[in-house]
Amino acid sequence: MDPRQLAARFGTPCYVYDLEVVDRRAAALRAILPDRWDLAFALKANPALAVAGHLAGLGLGADVASEGELETALRAGFRVDRVVFTGPGKRDAELQRAVHLGLRAVTVESSGELARLERFATATGRRVPVLVRLAVDGRTRPERVRLVGDDGAGKFGMDEADALACARRASASSHLDWLGVHAFGASNVLAAGQLAAHVSSTVAKGRAIAAAVGARLRLVDVGGGLGIPYEAGEASLDLRTLGDHLAALDRAWGADPLLRDLRVLLEPGRFLVGPAGAYLTTVVDVKAVGGAVVAITDGGIHHLLRPALVGQAHRLLLYSDRRPSGRSSPVCVAGPLCSGLDVLDPNAILPRPEPGDVIAVLDAGAYGFTEAMPFFLSHPTPAEVAVKGGRTELIRAPFTPADVLRQQRQPLW
Repeated sequence: MDPRQLAARFGTPCYVYDLEVVDRRAAALRAILPDRWDLAFALKANPALAVAGHLAGLGLGADVASEGELETALRAGFRVDRVVFTGPGKRDAELQRAVHLGLRAVTVESSGELARLERFATATGRRVPVLVRLAVDGRTRPERVRLVGDDGAGKFGMDEADALACARRASASSHLDWLGVHAFGASNVLAAGQLAAHVSSTVAKGRAIAAAVGARLRLVDVGGGLGIPYEAGEASLDLRTLGDHLAALDRAWGADPLLRDLRVLLEPGRFLVGPAGAYLTTVVDVKAVGGAVVAITDGGIHHLLRPALVGQAHRLLLYSDRRPSGRSSPVCVAGPLCSGLDVLDPNAILPRPEPGDVIAVLDAGAYGFTEAMPFFLSHPTPAEVAVKGGRTELIRAPFTPADVLRQQRQPLW
């Protein structure tokens, strides 16, 4: 689809998702996984109902981390017995909802959360499948989240001693069913060996806990973390090598009585939907400042926060109704916000833009629309559009400043 035609039809800024790209990436990932592996889409990457529904139709499970994501997964059509509820800070209402629905598993982050879950399970007479989450050193994570330091090291999971105590309590409970462990290693990993090492380490830790408890390890959730390249020349994750590593691990597990019933859950998000999405924005103004070309667009980090959040630009493409003049050269592409952080790329190599040109920010299908700060400076939110088989459909209309104002009240005192 020509981005200029999409921009003319749906307006800019807007997100566009090609669902056939999602199909191909899901198929490629499934092809390298051993039989004991399951996939659960991490809704945090892109909870658009149309995207989630498409992945549910492909037979994937879902990883949710809030009641809102849980309700989205249910409405999208994910099977309840393929949904896992992860994440810290689960409220009582969320745990009660999880107990009522009968999810595949609830990951507990602390002994206190386990106690609350057991109380709600006991009150309803249900038996709830449980994973205990292991803490992972956040300093090992490749994704450079410079606004929050080490990406919350210590916030997630618990030490192995506490995890063992929780596993013992869950195994002894008549209302909890301990399945295994959960550990998320790193974000946006492009090295197959690093991903495989995390899997091996997590299963080994889970096995040690199972041996201490006197039970078989039935489920290990290794999180996601499968990366995509954002910068030109950056290598993609080698799926064939990853598959070879996982197959070798699988053969070793098959000979271990404690791991004979093991299933492994992988929670890809970015890998499945990131390359399927683009953020389209229109050039509003072009100027030269100190010899540098600056293009001001109608979209920015209020819609796509990642460039400012992690200090890494996405690849950009320029689309114009005219023939661009001159050679490509560095262009600072910046948005309309009154903030120096609002820069999509300080040095994009592009033909010189002109007002009316459309710029596509690539690999924006994950951590885009819902990771942003859409209400800063009261611009409309971007539209979301799905593309499949040459057809396009608006899947979410923009939320305008007028819509925001309708939800507010001025006190009359």
